[in-house]
Amino acid sequence: MGRSSYTLCVTGPLLIRQALHPEASKKNLVLPDSFYSFVDLRVEFNRCCPNAGPVKELTLPSMCDYVCIPPVAEQAAGVCEVKKMVLLILHLLSDPYNHKFTSLETVKHKFESGACSKTEPVDSETVIRARGLPWQSSDQDIARFFKGLNIAKGGVALCLNAQGRRNGEALVRFVNSEHRDLALERHKHHMGSRYIEVYKATGEEFLKIAGGTSNEVAQFLSKENQVIIRMRGLPFTATPEDVLGFLGPESPVTDGSEGLLFVKYPDGRPTGDAFVLFSCEEYALHALKKHKQILGKRYIELFRSTAAEVQQVLNRYVSTPLISTLPPPPAMVPVPVLATPPFLAGGSTRDCIRLRGLPYTAAIEDILEFMGEHTVDIKPHGVHMVLNQQGRPSGDAFIQMKSADRAFMMAQKCHKKMMKDRYVEVFQCSAEEMSFVLMGGTLNRSGLSPPPCKLPCLSPPTYAAFPSPAAVLPGDAALYQPPLLATPRPAQPLAHSTAPTLAYYPPQAHGQLYMNYTAYYPSPPVSPSTVGYFAAPPGAVAAAVAAQPAAPILPQPGALVRMQGLPYNTGVKEILSFFQGYQYAPEEYSPVLQLGDQARALAQPKEWLCL
Repeated sequence: MGRSSYTLCVTGPLLIRQALHPEASKKNLVLPDSFYSFVDLRVEFNRCCPNAGPVKELTLPSMCDYVCIPPVAEQAAGVCEVKKMVLLILHLLSDPYNHKFTSLETVKHKFESGACSKTEPVDSETVIRARGLPWQSSDQDIARFFKGLNIAKGGVALCLNAQGRRNGEALVRFVNSEHRDLALERHKHHMGSRYIEVYKATGEEFLKIAGGTSNEVAQFLSKENQVIIRMRGLPFTATPEDVLGFLGPESPVTDGSEGLLFVKYPDGRPTGDAFVLFSCEEYALHALKKHKQILGKRYIELFRSTAAEVQQVLNRYVSTPLISTLPPPPAMVPVPVLATPPFLAGGSTRDCIRLRGLPYTAAIEDILEFMGEHTVDIKPHGVHMVLNQQGRPSGDAFIQMKSADRAFMMAQKCHKKMMKDRYVEVFQCSAEEMSFVLMGGTLNRSGLSPPPCKLPCLSPPTYAAFPSPAAVLPGDAALYQPPLLATPRPAQPLAHSTAPTLAYYPPQAHGQLYMNYTAYYPSPPVSPSTVGYFAAPPGAVAAAVAAQPAAPILPQPGALVRMQGLPYNTGVKEILSFFQGYQYAPEEYSPVLQLGDQARALAQPKEWLCL
């Protein structure tokens, strides 16, 4: 074979690829070079005797029987098999076969990083998805987990979540389907203390994560055998000289500033992320020691990265958003809202205030208590909590005031006032700025970034109008309408009830708007009715409501109410207490409690009453 050293001959790759190399990698053992190439005797035999059957079905006894090799009398374990292999090899080398062993299989010493183009064809039979990876794992760690199997160049793509952080999944592309099938057999093998799930994936999924079209990224990744480090949290004013100075002379960047790639928004504003190239592992380790050190007034996070992660981050910010890679939006139930929702009403008048730095446990009641005497200046349904992409409080809130002057006074008196154990910043802003943030945009010192629905690549929320009977709100009583209903009228007391008359709100008077927001830009909830946060409405409003003539209530159909997110120990009493003030039909329906992956409750109200 033209080699001075010996070559291993095996009757299948499992011993080399699935046992020897993985175990040596786990125990940090260095194998000799002779263990990185071998000859599969089954493949060579199939070339000489193609009629003996497919390669996967060949065994050492069946091959010996096919060429009539006599049985070996040796009884020692392993020795008998070796002697049979020797006799079989000699038989293939002699007449009439005169075979030459040329099909040499190799095991890669090291994973090769590289870029992947979106136009590159990727066979779906070569791709797997690994799930449950440690968040700090790199492409080299994943290649070490699959040691013994040959991963294609640049074939490890770490998946990121909506915030640009690793989600514990990766797509791995192998050189052929045989190696992919062997990788699937490592399902639930351990990486450290975690077991890793391995599933089949498609080439399309791999290209969505690892593929790129940016010339800037392609040029950055054109330098091969480089170690990539991701920097996160950079000041927006940071320059290449600032980054090079931060890394220092002990970790020189490849080609100086040419080895830096700053991630920017489409309008050119920096995101605070950057990727850095180092020529060797030693320089990269020196750079990682600066994790969470200070640059300017911010601490900087440093992580190992991959070429696929560079493509994925740049695709997220620079290229057209990969809408098809987002999780499918949940089934949306149309929710009736006001014809002009308060948080969508635009305007340049600075009659709103923004609260920043709220405790994450703060509720609307805490905000009203924080505002004190200024609470009377809030517009109806004017408190809007800003949620993050997980649906949790972000620490921000917007409040619509009755005028710009009152918003200014509120900002002056309450700025940096304490709420619980935190001080809260209060800024004056406009309704347009509030609308941008509530619909998914950002508002910072650099200016406004429009929400996804305002970008040209996405369609805005769709509306469908449904007419309904007209009615008019009487005077100041309109200030105290509930957020999703618009036209109050007095409810007819039931015959067996002595409770005072309550205001009943039938469907929207001047057309209902059903707004369909996808999961990509969720609609934040508006605040509940302001009435519930005061001891009693002003006298004029109470008198206006009381003066309304009694009108008969038309029969209203019942409706099912679905509750999500209930504690698992919730009982029927807690659900009934939650719906206190509403009338049910106990003779026909009763609340049903279902506990499972998601706690749900179904209740059957006979008609809705405004508290």
